[in-house]
Amino acid sequence: MSNAEVLPVPESGGRDVVPCCPPLSERPMTADEAATAARMFKALGDPVRLRLFSAVASHEGGEACVCDISDVGVSQPTVSHHLKKLKEAGLLTSERRGTWVYYRVEPSVLATMGKLLAVPTGA
Repeated sequence: MSNAEVLPVPESGGRDVVPCCPPLSERPMTADEAATAARMFKALGDPVRLRLFSAVASHEGGEACVCDISDVGVSQPTVSHHLKKLKEAGLLTSERRGTWVYYRVEPSVLATMGKLLAVPTGA
């Protein structure tokens, strides 16, 4: 049994944190861990999605109304499509408030992604 640290990633809905995968330098990933990590990185592999994710992550309070982040050079339906893909990958959660939807990046997602790619200390 490995003593590798397992990093959390929120399930869809972002309410529960489940194990994702170890830092790349700890041990080889299992097939399931690699599939989970690949979904995250695939979702961020599109420039529009990366801009939307960044807009939400950097917004004051870590939460943004879709009305504040939709100016990324594509139509509103395309913005909605990309936000849906980010949610499906477990990178964003959302909450409807009246006519607007607010998006949030769970702090554990950013921590997980950072640790996954971090260079081990002393390397």
